[in-house]
Amino acid sequence: MNIEIWITMFVFIMTMTIIFWRPGGLNEAWPTSIGAAIILLTGAVSQADIADIISKIGGASITILATIVMAVILESFGFFHWSAARLAYLAKNSGYRLYWYIQLLCFLMTLLFNNDGSILITTPILILLLKNLRLKTSQQIPYLLSGALIATASSAPIGVSNIVNLIALNIVDMSLYMHTAMMFVPATSGLLFMSCLMFIVVKKKLPKTLPAPLYDIEDKFFQKNFHPLKGATPAESKSNRTRFMLKVLLFVFVIRCLLFVASYLSIPIELVAVFGSLILLAWRWYHLRTNPIDILKKTPWHILIFAFSMYVIIYGLHNAGLTAMLVEVCQPIVDKGLLSATFIMGGLVSLLSNFFNNHPALMVGTITLTEMHLDPVTLKTIYLANIIGSDMGSLLLPIGTLASLIWMHILRKHKIKVQWKDYLNVSLIVIPLTTIVTLFLLYYWIQWIFS
Repeated sequence: MNIEIWITMFVFIMTMTIIFWRPGGLNEAWPTSIGAAIILLTGAVSQADIADIISKIGGASITILATIVMAVILESFGFFHWSAARLAYLAKNSGYRLYWYIQLLCFLMTLLFNNDGSILITTPILILLLKNLRLKTSQQIPYLLSGALIATASSAPIGVSNIVNLIALNIVDMSLYMHTAMMFVPATSGLLFMSCLMFIVVKKKLPKTLPAPLYDIEDKFFQKNFHPLKGATPAESKSNRTRFMLKVLLFVFVIRCLLFVASYLSIPIELVAVFGSLILLAWRWYHLRTNPIDILKKTPWHILIFAFSMYVIIYGLHNAGLTAMLVEVCQPIVDKGLLSATFIMGGLVSLLSNFFNNHPALMVGTITLTEMHLDPVTLKTIYLANIIGSDMGSLLLPIGTLASLIWMHILRKHKIKVQWKDYLNVSLIVIPLTTIVTLFLLYYWIQWIFS
């Protein structure tokens, strides 16, 4: 190996180590940007590579940022407190029923926003609810953990729910429409299997009966913040709030659908996403009389830096020969047949994700596929197997996804301690089985739709 390869490997390993460690709550954009700067200084990534990187990550990053802006706007409307109150009401004092409503909430929030945005939305909602129910930490953890796992894994059914999925779609030249047609049924079925299996695993730790809430979360928030919607008062009825929240969610759903229409019509989906976030921002300004600058300050702009920097590092590894080596290893396996290729590549990305995080793992896996000169159906099928490994198989360890790292950071901020053994007691059983089942479902679903 020449010195460039050694430097690139060292930079990659050190960058991922610091991201996992996060000393002092360090933002993940810092280590990736420093690592990318070193890679650029070595000349491992050319100017042509940089132009290619910008073209691949630009639209995806803008789409995800616009979606997160919508999530932040929802918070300002009081959505977190409204949702927590609805969950408490729907559970009807049943700990088991609460589990299933939490699963549904986390699944829908990921479909409406994205996995990182879903974690940022659902984790505070659950913390609000569980603390208001006065549950012990040991009783809170199963709800928080199962919710986080399903929220993160739910980015698999549609490509727009994860920034790395969106970037990878550009690499394999696959539309959101085609991704959903090939992936929604097997991935959603796999998620249902995952929820059922998690329930069996955590059932003994869930309270059968929930204690009465300390107070009404929704009323307390609106009274404290005088959160006026148009013509509203602090004593505004819950039915009015509910109608308003449902209108906002319907708007977000429509924008989500328009992303697929745009993809089908070859219109840049980031234009639709930005349009939707601007309309919602104006809606908020009109109803709350609040300047939108505070939302812009809360927007995680560092995602752009993180995505670009991570991709620079991955291109450095690619140019250093990593993907060529993986092609040499994987090509004979892929040539044996689609079933074995689906499992081997999905398993490889799962393994890489748990060691190095799913962002670099999926990028490396996808670039490797494009070097194999596969036919379109085989390429897209194995790519979707990579997605399953990246979105589901990556959850074996709590460091496998950026969403999991964000989740752990939120819990630490609220002084909720989740030990690795708590996580592994669930993930070691649930994640391997879910990944295997979903890969089987993917293979047979694609065989059926293309038969």
